[in-house]
Amino acid sequence: MKFPLFILLLGIFSECSSAPAANNWAMIKQTVQIGDSAQSIGSYTAGCLSGAVSLPSNGTGYQVMRPTRNRSYGHPDLIRFIETLAYSTKSQHGGVLLIGDLGQPRGGPTLSGHRSHQSGLDVDIWYLFSQQAASRSLEFNERETWGAPSVLVSKSDAIDDNRWSSAHEKILETAARRPEVDRIFVNPSIKRLLCTRKSPHDWLRKIRPWRGHDDHFHVRLKCPLNNKNCTGQEALPEGDGCDASLAWWFTEEAKKPLPAPQRMEPLALPTLCDVVLKQ
Repeated sequence: MKFPLFILLLGIFSECSSAPAANNWAMIKQTVQIGDSAQSIGSYTAGCLSGAVSLPSNGTGYQVMRPTRNRSYGHPDLIRFIETLAYSTKSQHGGVLLIGDLGQPRGGPTLSGHRSHQSGLDVDIWYLFSQQAASRSLEFNERETWGAPSVLVSKSDAIDDNRWSSAHEKILETAARRPEVDRIFVNPSIKRLLCTRKSPHDWLRKIRPWRGHDDHFHVRLKCPLNNKNCTGQEALPEGDGCDASLAWWFTEEAKKPLPAPQRMEPLALPTLCDVVLKQ
């Protein structure tokens, strides 16, 4: 199975230089709501958000990392999902989820050029399932300086058993079984590991392999009900994904380093995002 190089380069997680349009969105510090309810507008990679809610820095079963990035905002559905998953994690496993990026106060493209996280329906959750943080609130400098460690053995495709546990698998399963979740991006080696388990595979369809994602998993929600201007992603392929499509990720073709990213302007946003930006 071959994935054309241009798809990889222009995919949902393309990294590129910052662009002037992204500066406009990154400078905004306040949310805005147009209409009676929160609205995800456009797509995950070219969109914005009206009526965003900020995830509190601490909650039952989670703590927010990298506060200075100002990317703790999401659609209310995303905030509820995180709080529900974290509460379940705390109850069942006793640890704390460390939450990375959600989105900006009004969504839109970011300075880093990370193409996703634009419509308030994406969140990064670290694999560092922290027992240390469970008993106290992390200090500001800890939130800014702690790294998200890879769960792979250095320079290999092997899972590091010292950093991976059954709790990680249960958390991924719990998240994938939530009806509002569209898909979850993980490192191909993590997907391969899950495929070898003898547990039921019905939830694995939502677990999608992608480059990187060895230190966090990326949850993407479906377009919320009554968000008529929200554009969802294409439907997931049939089956659990434990087939040739997964095997491709471990081929020499898949492992070729990507060329250095070129400067790219953010994708064109829906006209309604102009209203969101200028309010």
